Amino acid sequence: MIRKISIFIVAALLALPAIANDPAEVGVEIPHSLELKDQNGEAQSFDAISGEKGIVLVFVRSADWCPYCQAQMINLRDEGAAIQELGYNIVTISYDAPETLKAFTDKYNFPYTMLSDVGSVAIKDFGILNEEFNSDHFAYGVPHPHVYIIGRNKYIRGVLSEEGYKDRPQIDAVVEAIKTLN
Repeated sequence: MIRKISIFIVAALLALPAIANDPAEVGVEIPHSLELKDQNGEAQSFDAISGEKGIVLVFVRSADWCPYCQAQMINLRDEGAAIQELGYNIVTISYDAPETLKAFTDKYNFPYTMLSDVGSVAIKDFGILNEEFNSDHFAYGVPHPHVYIIGRNKYIRGVLSEEGYKDRPQIDAVVEAIKTLN
């Protein structure tokens, strides 16, 4: 009898979806605390980086070598005030080291918090690790670019993403998504 139950449990577990690889969705609590170092090497927390209504968390591949990410962040710099006016702080997150993020901040006068997820723990927890790179490749650890709208209660209120890595959700799409939530 025990053998039949064990086989049933194993079969049931094998039938479950691979939760670790599924992107975090609307309505769930964020799967990572966001206690990471910022571009200045300072430890941050969700409460410290959150705006009045929450965070717009922008996952980018790299502030160092990804031109699409750099363009997205420059766009955030230039047009992000519309998001902040709605009560959300803008926070980016990548696998880059704090020094790399600081170099981008200084070069482009980027005004928002940039979190360093060295080891890609948060990226993996959110289920958006780009698995096309081997662990010995320089790009191993990058996320599929996503934008999460997260409320002060730490629950995901909206998710925006595009197919591939070249296209990114535009600021006006993020603003419209926030407005529909309010």
